[in-house]
Amino acid sequence: MPFTHAEGRFKMVKSPQPKQVLTLRASAFPPLKLAPANNAPIEPLAVTAPEPVVQLLAAHRTEAERPDLATAQIVVGGGIAVGSAEGFRLIEQLADRLGAAVGATRAAVDAGYAPNDWQIGQTGKVIAPDLYIAVGISGALQHLAGIQGAKTIIAINSDPEAPLMQLADYCLVGDLFTVVPALIEALG
Repeated sequence: MPFTHAEGRFKMVKSPQPKQVLTLRASAFPPLKLAPANNAPIEPLAVTAPEPVVQLLAAHRTEAERPDLATAQIVVGGGIAVGSAEGFRLIEQLADRLGAAVGATRAAVDAGYAPNDWQIGQTGKVIAPDLYIAVGISGALQHLAGIQGAKTIIAINSDPEAPLMQLADYCLVGDLFTVVPALIEALG
């Protein structure tokens, strides 16, 4: 099946199997705009599902009016440098101004600064937003694995040598408690 890559190149995916089952990470690919003559047929399948062998006992999610972290186009993430759950309110305020989801590093979650469902990384959610703003995040490999699909990364950190600062598209070197309030005020 051909599709247009973000840079305009075509790629082809082929499989010799007679039936296909596909899973795609949300927001990993832009929507494909096909001409009407290029529509592929969609064939419904009559399938009988087996009896479930698992039972959901509980679901623990943080209810919020923000976009879902896994599918958000803009994500503001905070790291351990935020210093406390109270400090994470700055991250939330910036996210609210931008209409963004809020994410966190494993260290910030483990320290109790943010809820588990905000965790980004190998042991959290893998995200692919158009814009990821990393605040006080050094850039551990586990976290970098979770943001590899981000199209543009802005890093705010007082350490210009932090690994994420080397990877980011744009870097703001400074104290997050000075930079983030100034951004929030500038955004009105």
